[in-house]
Amino acid sequence: MKNATQTEIEEALTCQCGCGLTVHSCNHVQCPSGIPLKREIAAQLGEGRTRAEVLAYFSTKYGEKILSAPTTTGFNLVAWVTPFAAVLVAGAVIVVVSRRWRRPPTVPPPSRPAPIDEARRARLEAELGRFDA
Repeated sequence: MKNATQTEIEEALTCQCGCGLTVHSCNHVQCPSGIPLKREIAAQLGEGRTRAEVLAYFSTKYGEKILSAPTTTGFNLVAWVTPFAAVLVAGAVIVVVSRRWRRPPTVPPPSRPAPIDEARRARLEAELGRFDA
């Protein structure tokens, strides 16, 4: 039976067979990548190396692509921060937009009707009088 450290290391490494799963979760029968990696992890632990040392060994050997989670240094920090920043920005946009939608619309004060020219009023009444007749 594997100890917890080997399982943790297998979960921290991505299988290189193309399945996209971790070494521990790879379910390919006779996986050409997962099985040798598991043996290599066991050998590394048998030599008394720690989890960090084993992960550093595989990261050096295969590159950071083998790690199932990006490291929190350098440009990889952007991968960790960007989702949270995007959620915060989206939340702020939703709050601002919802407040604007809740605000009652500004209604301009009623305007006074323009004064009617008396000559036009008299002409209008005369034409209406002829129309009714």
